[in-house]
This record gives sequence, structure tokens and C-alpha cells, in this order.
Amino acid sequence: KVPLSLTFTNKGKKARVNHLNQPKLANYIGNLNVILFAPEDLELVKGAPSVRRSFIDREFSQMSPKYLYVANQYRATLKQRNQYLKQLQMQKQSDKLFLEVLTERLVIFASELIERRIKLLKDLNQAAQPIHEAITQNQEKLEIDYISQIKNVEELDQTELQQTLTKEFERVQKREIAEGVTKVGPHRDDLRFLVNGFDVATFGSQGQQRTTALAVKLAEIDLMKQQTGEYPVLLLDDVLSELDASRQTHLLKAMQNKVQTFITTPSLSDVAKQLIEDPKVFNVQDGTLKENE
Repeated sequence: KVPLSLTFTNKGKKARVNHLNQPKLANYIGNLNVILFAPEDLELVKGAPSVRRSFIDREFSQMSPKYLYVANQYRATLKQRNQYLKQLQMQKQSDKLFLEVLTERLVIFASELIERRIKLLKDLNQAAQPIHEAITQNQEKLEIDYISQIKNVEELDQTELQQTLTKEFERVQKREIAEGVTKVGPHRDDLRFLVNGFDVATFGSQGQQRTTALAVKLAEIDLMKQQTGEYPVLLLDDVLSELDASRQTHLLKAMQNKVQTFITTPSLSDVAKQLIEDPKVFNVQDGTLKENE
């Protein structure tokens, strides 16, 4: 057992691993893998693209230290490039050579980030499909597509991807300077969830959208085990009340005797009472935590 602590201060987050201060938060991430499933996660399918990008970056960063590193480097370079584009836009700078240097660096991290996203999404899709089929009694098939500004992105190797990105940046450079913002890259990409070939965000019912979100979240459990060698801790934050009995059953069976789970709920449903074996139940009242006898 390794003690972990994360403290929020006026100067930011302070992380400690085995009682030792960590100079970088990245050194803390991955020591304890956690999957949070909250009511807002049901918006994964029909929410904004930024919700889905945040989802894959957050979850994949836990699974892969290399992914975390590449994603952080991409974000840092993107921020620096956007700041310089603003300076060019305001005509506070006229040197485009530095912009080219930043673009070259951004292309390197962008191509690797896209490549790693596609690889992990394929693994997530493989894990989610049988779960989705089980919930829908083999009536529906789920597919997850990566949506990029780059055509046929999944068919390109990293060299070809870098060449294509470089051409795209050359094509939009004048517009980027005029608007002061980076117009190309994985920070603008998205996911699409297809059920029986149809975009479930556009054409699916609310039930289909919730089933898709549930299957993807449950698939994370097995993918996390596959990538890291151990199951994550599962946090269910008042999500049972958002699911019908059938979906509750699949959720609870997926975690049973496999995943350490913490559930917050106003009250345990009949399904939960039947399926959860020997739970420890605590009541929170007026800020006080008390275990039920």
C-alpha cells in the first residue's frame, strides 16, 4: 500500500506519493486509477465535442503515462502557439519564423496524440461492443468513430499524418493569424457513436443514448485492467436513480466481485439491494458519516 494525498491550495494542487511531495502532478496520476460515473456522463453521447475530448483525455491519461505526457506537451505547445497568433493578430509581432517553429513542434505532438487516441479507442470499442449487445439483447451493435479534420485519418501512419497536418497549417495560416487561434489539430476532433450504423446522438432515442454511455463507461473498467494490469476503483455518484432497472442490473453485475465500488445514492433501489452482496452502508446526515449496523 502506498499512501496518496492531494491538497488544494491557493497556489494550486499539491500531490504526495508515499509521503513525498511530487514536483509534477503527472507523477501522481496513475498511482490510483479511478473511474467516475455521474449523471452528467449520460451526456457523453449528446453533449458538446469538448465533453468527449475531455473524457478520452482524462481516461486514457490514467491508462498510459506516455499518453499523459504527449497530451500535456500538446496542450502546452497549443497554448504557446495561440498566444503568439494573438500577438501576430495584434501586429505586436511580425516574425513568422517562430510561428513555423511552434507549428513544427505542435505537428509532432498532434500526430502522436491522434495515433494514440485511435489505438485506444479501437480497444475501447472492442470492450464496449459485447457489453452493449448484452444490454440490448443482441438487437443493436455499437461502433465508435474518431472524427478528425484529416480525411481517412485512421489509414495514415505517423509520418503521413505529420505531412498532412503540415499542409493543413500552411493552408489555414492566414486565417489563423486573422483570428488569433489555432484552427487545426486534435483539440478540435470529436467522437461519433453509431448504433446499427446510425449516429445515436442525432437519431437515437434517449434510451439508446443512455445505453451507449453506460456501455462505454463499463468498457473502461475492462480496458483499464487490460492497460494497467489492475482494476480501477469505481465511483458511482447518484447514477442509479438515472437508470432504469435493466440498466441498473447490467451496471451492478459488471462490478460485482470484481471492482471496488463506492456508490452515493438518496436510497438503494430494489435492484441494488438484490444484487449487491454484503455492502457496507453509511448514512450522511448533517455532515456526519455513520455506518449502518
